[in-house]
Amino acid sequence: MDRERTLAGGAVLLVGIALLGAAVAPGVLADPSDDGPIRPGHVNVVDAAVSTGDITGQHAELTLHTTLRHRGNPTENVSIRFRAVDTGSGLLVDETTTQVGSLHNGGEREVLGTLSVPREGGYRLGATVYRNNTRVDSFSREVRGVSALTPAYAESNVSFTEDAVLDPVSVSIVEATEDRTTLRLGGWLTADGPSDDADLSVTFIVRQAESNVVAARTTVDAAELREGRSEMVTAEVSVPSEYNYYIDAVLIRDGVITDTAPGVVNLDPTETIDANRTTQDVEFEAGDFAADDGEQRTEPDRRTEGGTVTETPGFGPVVAIVALLGATLLARWRR
Repeated sequence: MDRERTLAGGAVLLVGIALLGAAVAPGVLADPSDDGPIRPGHVNVVDAAVSTGDITGQHAELTLHTTLRHRGNPTENVSIRFRAVDTGSGLLVDETTTQVGSLHNGGEREVLGTLSVPREGGYRLGATVYRNNTRVDSFSREVRGVSALTPAYAESNVSFTEDAVLDPVSVSIVEATEDRTTLRLGGWLTADGPSDDADLSVTFIVRQAESNVVAARTTVDAAELREGRSEMVTAEVSVPSEYNYYIDAVLIRDGVITDTAPGVVNLDPTETIDANRTTQDVEFEAGDFAADDGEQRTEPDRRTEGGTVTETPGFGPVVAIVALLGATLLARWRR
């Protein structure tokens, strides 16, 4: 009996010690199935694309659309660092960091990063994914020909007509004299969409082929073209005769050049040019293209009343007389 009481008292004492220990140190009695702190889930990049944003004359905005995939337990403190590196020089051009925050319940999330780069050359766009400031994944994309991106101010629904048979610039002669020729210039324009630009015009520049001297320049209005139609704008200019000319047709919207088209006219009967040639080895006189000051310049007239004075090579009359006397003396000596 005493033995049973002793054993019961010992058991009660052990239980009391265990309860006291649990109260003082809660971690002493841990769940044997507990694996410790929760391991964060997996995060990686599964897709990335590039789009353009605002385009100006000097810079272009490139936006990276990054798709993150999350699996497993919740992941906290996720961020992405975006960078743009010049492919030519290898220099860092722009950098930005986007805070993603926490990812739960798996699935995918798109994260955007916008970088501003000079509108020229090419760039390598990269992104690095961080979890609690530790790198977990990265990717890169390369873009080229950024200079081809058109600024918003240079966009227009109107352009010069491109046709395999029809030239965008036409030329006809209105009047021709020995010194001056009047040309009628025409430019074919096509409106691909609604054209409500009130400040749309075409400037025709006529350049002498051998020297690039501008012989004439004129501007005509080209506003209010109908959508989906092609129309011609015309203008007249006067240039010196007997020269060949390149014609530059320039489409301007609100002070910005949006399109150009070339043309030629051959007034020199001995030489011809086409739109692909830029120089010619023929005589050129800049005086024909100078402003008229009202003075007449004449060359010295070498003709006399009896006709044109001509000179022939020879020894002259003195030498002829000496030769005649010498022949007479020789004849007498022989006789």
